[in-house]
Amino acid sequence: MRDARTPHRHRNAPKMSPSATLAWEILTIFWINILLSGDNAVLIALACRRLPDHQRRLGVVLGAAGGVILRIGFTLVIVQAMATPFVRLFGGALLLYVAIKLPIESEAAKEVEAKPHLWSAVATIVAADAIMSLDNVIAIAAAAHGSMTLIIFGLALSVPIIMFGAGLLLALFRRFPILMWGGALLLGWVAGELCASDAFWQIRGVAAEAFAGWFGGAGAVIVLAVAGSLEFTRAKDAR
Repeated sequence: MRDARTPHRHRNAPKMSPSATLAWEILTIFWINILLSGDNAVLIALACRRLPDHQRRLGVVLGAAGGVILRIGFTLVIVQAMATPFVRLFGGALLLYVAIKLPIESEAAKEVEAKPHLWSAVATIVAADAIMSLDNVIAIAAAAHGSMTLIIFGLALSVPIIMFGAGLLLALFRRFPILMWGGALLLGWVAGELCASDAFWQIRGVAAEAFAGWFGGAGAVIVLAVAGSLEFTRAKDAR
């Protein structure tokens, strides 16, 4: 598949050097992976916690490998589908929902049954990962702006994070909650830009991509306003 970036986007985007643009996209993909792969890492750790010591590492490797294969399949389908009207709008709405949940979702709500046998643990991981990976794939595809090189980089980067990063990520986010809020705002920005690039606007003759920055800013503001209001209400009710 060719490395297809939308020329229209670059013509209307703010002036940035190619190296600066690439560095920003790599940084965005890296941060998205940290935010959205953490749950998958926790999932693997929970599903494998009852395995014998000699099978636990194998269960982690096989579960992560199955998840990566699913992500590759999802990515191929999503990248092809993104040229269809309303698909990017739907993906942007999904990312906004995920971004709003990120800073306020209770860690205790994530429960996965531990499996005592290797293949039952692997099956549990792959099945749950199929549900949990869609937002990750859409976010990476959006941040890569159609570059298959960057998408492959993002998928490859998710592997070590999923396999080894759960404990570190959870400790980091617990100690510095502002990181989760910052990541949520970044995801909201990516969601807004994704909505601006939907084929629906081109069919209607609207140059929405010329205002991608405004769409991105609106997405970040929506995340901050909605998540902040929900967090304030929850804190108020807890008193």
